[in-house]
Amino acid sequence: MKILAFIAPALASTFLASCALAAPPNASCSIQRLDGTHISCASAEAFARQTLTAQHVTGAQIVVMDQGRLVWSTAIGLRRKEPPLPMDRETTTWAASITKSVFSTYVMQLVERGEFSLDAPVVQLLPHPLDTYEPYKDKAKDLLADPRWAKVTPRMLLSHSSGLQNFAEIEPDKKMHLHFDPGTNFLYSGEGINLVQFVIEQMKGKPLDHLMQDAIFTPLNMKRTGIIYRSDFADDVADRYDLNEVFRSQTKRYPSRGAGSMTTSAEDLARFLSALFGNKLVKPTTRAEMWKPVLQLRSLHEFPLKQNEEQGTEAATVGLAYGVGWGLLTKTPFGPAVFKEGHGDGAQNYVICFERRQTCMILLTNSDNGELAFRPLLEQILGDTVTPWEWEGYTPEYIEASRKQSQ
Repeated sequence: MKILAFIAPALASTFLASCALAAPPNASCSIQRLDGTHISCASAEAFARQTLTAQHVTGAQIVVMDQGRLVWSTAIGLRRKEPPLPMDRETTTWAASITKSVFSTYVMQLVERGEFSLDAPVVQLLPHPLDTYEPYKDKAKDLLADPRWAKVTPRMLLSHSSGLQNFAEIEPDKKMHLHFDPGTNFLYSGEGINLVQFVIEQMKGKPLDHLMQDAIFTPLNMKRTGIIYRSDFADDVADRYDLNEVFRSQTKRYPSRGAGSMTTSAEDLARFLSALFGNKLVKPTTRAEMWKPVLQLRSLHEFPLKQNEEQGTEAATVGLAYGVGWGLLTKTPFGPAVFKEGHGDGAQNYVICFERRQTCMILLTNSDNGELAFRPLLEQILGDTVTPWEWEGYTPEYIEASRKQSQ
């Protein structure tokens, strides 16, 4: 397959047209829920505004797609409070960990072209030991002394089954360690995603922001998206706010991090998903490989609130699993689904897509309160009754307990 960045100029306009979104919905539009019932876009808008206001969400963008095309898009609230500036559909927001799924799609482009292996051990993909590279000189010392390190592959790193902690910085000694035999368990790890990025950057001799800009963002006309902040975002970018709607930070993310530095808009993400379902980014067989379960999950929470937490019931009910960079629901009444959440300071986001009808909902917020609104929005507007709310941590009880732990 030819990489998108190498599309001949004569074909560029045709390609971009094929990835264009539908026009914004008119006043008579309606959304077909997963169960076949409908809700008018006006009713969806009213419900979203009411819900976001009740949960004190500073600003949000919401998109619904069906048959791989955008059917409803809205922006609600503020992107900045002082001075007050409205969130709009072009506002660049911090995607946080949704970056992982977009990055994994780029990795699959390389896999499809035979330029990268998901199953070759990392020790074979790097020309030198990991701890000889400056970023890993200190924190990878103990890791290389562990014989299990020789088994770790990019597929394990991208599916959070390598055994690495989320980030080395939260380890007591600030170093990388394997917490179980690679490939046998689930432990969410941004560290692992960034390690795959590092390997690819060594192979390509270019930083990730250049690689993904050329491969995905520019070909898809994703003008409000970048792995790092760009000056052309400055006129319309969302600040971020805490649970009391107090300013946290501006959204200027760098350096490049495959685990979570991307800023984007909900409509740009819709462009990405439309192209992904439309076989414009990878072949159907490659997409299926990305969305094939690497590990079945049985835990109560994605991020446990205590050590040795008991197993949950949601995971078995929906066939919860993890693929290459995406969470998977393998058995729902609406067919298989893929999802990814994005958690960050002042940024709570979620995207879910149901493969059978290519139906997606994208939620981006610039507020720590965003996740409080996800369940009612997904249930009422999309008819999504299958997202594992407890496992995701999208219940008021979990959110309250999680906030207490972080104090």
